[in-house]
Amino acid sequence: MTDGRLLRGRLAVVTGGSRGIGAAIAEALGRAGARLVLLGRDRAELAARTAMMNDVRGVETKFIVCDVTDEASVVNAFRQIREASGDPHILVNNAGQSAGVPFTDTTRETWDRMIAVNLTGTFLCTQQVLPAMLKAGAGRIVNVASTAGLKGYSHTAAYCAAKHGVVGMTRALAMETAKKGITVNAVCPGYTDTDMAASAIRNLVDAGRTEEEATKAITRVMPIGRLIRPEEVASAVAWLCSPDAAAVTGQAVPVAGGEVMAG
Repeated sequence: MTDGRLLRGRLAVVTGGSRGIGAAIAEALGRAGARLVLLGRDRAELAARTAMMNDVRGVETKFIVCDVTDEASVVNAFRQIREASGDPHILVNNAGQSAGVPFTDTTRETWDRMIAVNLTGTFLCTQQVLPAMLKAGAGRIVNVASTAGLKGYSHTAAYCAAKHGVVGMTRALAMETAKKGITVNAVCPGYTDTDMAASAIRNLVDAGRTEEEATKAITRVMPIGRLIRPEEVASAVAWLCSPDAAAVTGQAVPVAGGEVMAG
């Protein structure tokens, strides 16, 4: 389309869509013409983001409170989406959570929570959209993984395991759907300027470093020398959702300033 709104009329669901990377993704998809449904656990944050998207950005946006780790909550959310807006054309599995603890201090609760939020939630939401996409012969699924899905980091074994699982599921599902008009990809951000990175910096400050030292410790592995901006991740997601990316599937795309290379 000449106005660049390549997703005009498409319905996009973004989990964890009220802030950080999820909010930036919603903005990018909205600018491309998509209608939006934002999922998350915090009603106040969702309502504020939805109002801003509708009133300021002029993007048709709705929200549903949903815990992606709870199958009943996910099933109910997507039932509401189908009844109110129809079948989603795009799903962005962005909801996630990290935990930075040594392996020996990783409790079963931490392990289960990392798997549930980052991997099982992606599985449950994907299950809800895939049948309609297969029937339509079209669809875009983008999973927000992490560089932790492509390499290892100390003190994050459970998170790395979950994100490696997201990348593996992405590649496997892409193989199943490649001839069905559906693409399934992952984006793998490095440390991004969000609450998650701020929490990692605070942990280092609490351990005795200055804020400047903590920030340098996080960014030193990144040749770009700075935190990734949420908008940079969102741009990659928007492109993967566009018609231009119809031949791109099964990829884990690093958005990490050169920290890791696609392979």
